[in-house]
Amino acid sequence: MGRMIIESVLKDNAAELVAAIDLPGSPLIGKAAGELVGMSCSVPVTGDVEAGIAKADCLIDFTRPEGTLVHLEICRRNKVAMVIGTTGLSDEAKQTVAEAAKDIPVVFAPNMSVGVNVVFKLLDMASRILSQGYDIEIVEAHHKLKVDAPSGTALRMGEVIADALGRDLKKCAVYGREGVTGERDPSTIGFATVRGGDIVGDHTVMYCGIGERVEISHKAGSRMPYALGALRAARFLAGKQQGLFDMQDVLGLR
Repeated sequence: MGRMIIESVLKDNAAELVAAIDLPGSPLIGKAAGELVGMSCSVPVTGDVEAGIAKADCLIDFTRPEGTLVHLEICRRNKVAMVIGTTGLSDEAKQTVAEAAKDIPVVFAPNMSVGVNVVFKLLDMASRILSQGYDIEIVEAHHKLKVDAPSGTALRMGEVIADALGRDLKKCAVYGREGVTGERDPSTIGFATVRGGDIVGDHTVMYCGIGERVEISHKAGSRMPYALGALRAARFLAGKQQGLFDMQDVLGLR
C-alpha cells in the first residue's frame, strides 16, 4: 500500500509527497521514494515518524492498529489531518480516533475504494427491500498474509446491513460454522473467511431466498483503488479544522 500511495501522489498534480515513513531498521530507509515506484522523486524514506509527519498537511496511514494510534497522537499534536485505512482497530481504539477528531480532521474507513463504498450504499438499499424471507451471508477472501479476520470491509458490510435491518451486529453475527449447527436462525448475518495466495480482496454479500439468490460483489484486482480513494479522502480534508468522516462523506453518499 505504501508504494501504491507514493505512486498515486506523484501522479497527482494537486498533491505533493513530502515524506514517506517506514519502520526504523527497514532496508528501505534512506532510499528515494520515487525509486520504489520507478518515478522521479528524491524524498527519502525515513524512520523518523515525528519529523516526517511534521512536514505534512495530511498523513495517509495504512499500518497496524498499534502504529496508527501512535501516529494519530503525533498528528494531533502537530495539527496534521489524517486518513486512516488501517483495519482491526478495537472499539477502544475507535473511540480514541473519535476523540482525536475533535482536534484534527480525520477520515477513518475500513475500505478506501470508491467502488466498495458504492457497494455499501447498494447494501443499505438491498437490505431494506430484502428484509423479509432472505438469509444474508457475507463471504470475503484475501491473501495469505492478512492477519485479521473477517476483513474490516466485511465487518463494515455487516454493520451497514444490520443498521438497515434495525439489528445489532454484535448480537446477530455468526462467524463460521462447524459440526451440527441446527437450522439457520433467520435473524443472523453469517460471515465466511478465505485466506490464500495473493488475493487482493474479494467480497460478496448473498441474499438467499426461496428460489432465488441476489449477490452484490466487489473484487479488487490491485491495491491501487485503495490508494486513489485515500488520496481523494486527503483532498476532502483540505481546509477542514476538525471532525470525523468516512468515505461515504468523502463521496457525498449520505
